[in-house]
Amino acid sequence: MANEMKKTDVVIVGFGWAGAIMAKELTEAGLNVVALERGPHRDTYPDGAYPQSIDELTYNVRKKLFQDLSKSTVTVRHNASQTALPYRQLNAFLPGTGTGGAGLHWSGCHFRVDPVELRLRSHYEERYGKDFIPEGMTIQDFGVSYDELEPFFDKAEKVFGTSGTAWTVNGKVVGKGKGGNPYAADRSDNFPLKAQERTYSAQLFAAASESVGYHPYDMPSANTSGPYTNTYGAQMGPCNFCGYCSGYACYMYSKASPNVNILPALRQEPKFELRNDSYVLRVNLTDDKKKATGVTYLDASGREQVQPADLVILSAFQFHNVHLMLLSGIGKPYNPITNEGVVGRNFAYQNISTLKALFDKNTTTNPFIGAGGAGVAIDDFNADNFDHGPYGFVGGSPMWVNQAGTKPVSGLPTPPGTPAWGSEWKAAVAETYTHHVSMDAHGAHQSYRVNYLDLDPNYKDAYGQPLLRMTFDWQDNDIKMSEFMVSKMHNIAKAMNPKLIMGGPKTPGTHFDTTVYQTTHMNGGAIMGEDPKTSAINRYLQSWDVPNVFVPGASAFPQGLGYNPTGLVAALTYWSAKTIREVYLKNPGPLVQA
Repeated sequence: MANEMKKTDVVIVGFGWAGAIMAKELTEAGLNVVALERGPHRDTYPDGAYPQSIDELTYNVRKKLFQDLSKSTVTVRHNASQTALPYRQLNAFLPGTGTGGAGLHWSGCHFRVDPVELRLRSHYEERYGKDFIPEGMTIQDFGVSYDELEPFFDKAEKVFGTSGTAWTVNGKVVGKGKGGNPYAADRSDNFPLKAQERTYSAQLFAAASESVGYHPYDMPSANTSGPYTNTYGAQMGPCNFCGYCSGYACYMYSKASPNVNILPALRQEPKFELRNDSYVLRVNLTDDKKKATGVTYLDASGREQVQPADLVILSAFQFHNVHLMLLSGIGKPYNPITNEGVVGRNFAYQNISTLKALFDKNTTTNPFIGAGGAGVAIDDFNADNFDHGPYGFVGGSPMWVNQAGTKPVSGLPTPPGTPAWGSEWKAAVAETYTHHVSMDAHGAHQSYRVNYLDLDPNYKDAYGQPLLRMTFDWQDNDIKMSEFMVSKMHNIAKAMNPKLIMGGPKTPGTHFDTTVYQTTHMNGGAIMGEDPKTSAINRYLQSWDVPNVFVPGASAFPQGLGYNPTGLVAALTYWSAKTIREVYLKNPGPLVQA
């Protein structure tokens, strides 16, 4: 028999960036907030304590900060004719768990969004015609514009302590010749901090890009370029380029995280409570399924608890938001055969391609230093900054060198044909480790009818519930895009005059491979939009079917972005929270009429 807790105003499921932002905004509105985090307590101490925090074996190899797949995972298959199998080893993507979620172990690349990507289908149909979008591609507009979100991008950057160089502020060019991005949308204010210094590899990439006619700029980074106190009074120290960002808690208090930038303020708020080791099983609904009454979860002792609440916020990792909606019966599950239903629809990933340039001993790049978000990028082929017409694919890609620190165990590039161990391997490592540059085309991934999420009929998690099933593979559009982008990036690499360039694009017949890391940028499944027939949540991230449930996170994206998703997740969460505070609380109910 479940134990029923004292009712609260708001229950938040998942305490990463979206959950922390919602908690801060709603306690400021005077609401009592309980946050339930499935993972353990984590903080700058002990997880960010030096020198234990830069232990590659513990964090990157044994994956200390990531989801425990022995308790809950997803099953994966390439198409609907196959039987999906559980994802049992963390490789392709690395969901976080514990206080801060993936916001504790992320790199720190803090982009906004290209305005085109918020209205992607409309833009492509207007510029190239409806027939340009391939059959079976299900991209759609977000239902919100860049101008509407701009104040919330600005707010998030001031909370994160983001370093960067603006191109225009209120229409005035301020970044020309200073590292600004000429393709960036207009801003209402400068970045809180100046851009980070460029590593030597970033300098090489910038010079090579410029030499072939492109427009390099300093990447916006949530790794501080100097000391900073954010809008909540949280203090950050200057980044020292230690090279341990992605997969680690920052021991310098330099990388933005919910733990560093928001939790210190929430700890002082008596209306806020965070419960770790609280695994939410489902959202509880009334008999007519039109209102949520709270959630049921298992506490650290495995006891079933019911937390009643007036407002339910699902702010877990993308997969978990979709999983909980399916388990709880919120929204109609997607059916790829009929193309009807909304929960599980438009699952998308990241279409990334990587090249490595190897140099002789006269070019030393010191790859062991770095910061997760620091680097130099070009946007000449991002979004729709070039004419896609002759090339026949949808989507774009920024390209960059963001030297985050090449690790001594997992980051040792060697030329093709080198043995995987032994004296010959050691010699190759010694010859290449400090003489290489790695660069990425960070391609936007589109959504397709055949890529979707649903409940697996065969496998259950440790709690007896069906696992989430991921049906996913690369499509022809992805291959065309990868081939085009790598050809452009190869020109940049060649201009660096290396002795060898390694890597290449996806090729026809390439299948999604769960054994190779490809970012943790999972998108969609509970997407936002303007039509309840093709979206699970409205433009304010509110469930169309259960209006006291809001679902922030990358699960709301109708397709993937060229940029990393965190900046847009944060802005959308602030946008949603403001509407909850100013509109919903005064008159609870649907914010958009279906």
